[in-house]
Amino acid sequence: MKVLLTGGAGYIGSHTTRLLIEKGFTPIIIDSLENGHKEAIPSDVKFYNGNINNKELVNQIFKENNISSIIHFAGYIEAGESMSDPLKFFDNNVSNATTFLKIALKHNVKKFLFSSTAAVYGIPDKMPITEEFPLVPVNHYGWTKLFFERILDSCSVHGLKTICLRYFNAAGASYNIGEDHAPESHLIPLILRTALKQRDNIKIFGTDYPTKDGTCIRDYIHVLDLASAHIEALNLLEKDVTGKFNVGTGKGNSVKEVIDISRKITQLNIPAIETPRRPGDPAELIASSEKLQKESFWRPKYDIKDIIQSAWKWHSNNLQGF
Repeated sequence: MKVLLTGGAGYIGSHTTRLLIEKGFTPIIIDSLENGHKEAIPSDVKFYNGNINNKELVNQIFKENNISSIIHFAGYIEAGESMSDPLKFFDNNVSNATTFLKIALKHNVKKFLFSSTAAVYGIPDKMPITEEFPLVPVNHYGWTKLFFERILDSCSVHGLKTICLRYFNAAGASYNIGEDHAPESHLIPLILRTALKQRDNIKIFGTDYPTKDGTCIRDYIHVLDLASAHIEALNLLEKDVTGKFNVGTGKGNSVKEVIDISRKITQLNIPAIETPRRPGDPAELIASSEKLQKESFWRPKYDIKDIIQSAWKWHSNNLQGF
């Protein structure tokens, strides 16, 4: 089965590519390399360098390959940037994605798996978060993901079967691939870069939240667990199962806990500075993935220690990134 991955050279996309190969799928990748890394793509995987809004290139891909399913990763992900440059996010995450979707439908693709986000829930007032929670994003990034979810829903009139995976906090490393964003805003790689003295300190944004130690709590999921969720979702689409699914562990760790665990694993001093809260940061975000677990064979295998150990191995062996 040939699967087209948009943004397949990115962090989650490249891990999913490796797992697809292991499971007997044939991945094909389109990526502009604006945020992805060609080095993360296996040399024997067919790769097209370009943007998903390039109609000529996208048509060529569908003509040259008998694509059965799409996994759509390509999209901007920085929530903070979405508030300072919203049109950039709406243009790429909604407009370009819709252009790509129209071409896919023209080529009779009927199965579409979308990389969505927990940001569609905004700031829920209780935990854990289920798929039935209100959808009230608090940043433009979340809105772009929610809008495209709605666009996919509307395409059921064309016979399109869709699954949207709402990610929580992806982290960790495998296949000698790690997080290498520019700029980096995710907690674990920032902590580990501090351990490696590539940064002076790690900032803790707020210590007065109503949590056990006053810092924000997040649900961290190993990137391999996330990649395996995509395999299960493809299998569900083959069974005509559609819908929205959270992908998390159901467990949360605070910022201070993650820093303390990182200190123990690295056995290095990691200076931390307490600073005021950032606007819009929820105190706690924890997923309920019961729906996905009931519908499929997917189960998270890794905990926060596994995540940090794998990330540390990659960062300490790849000081300059890719």
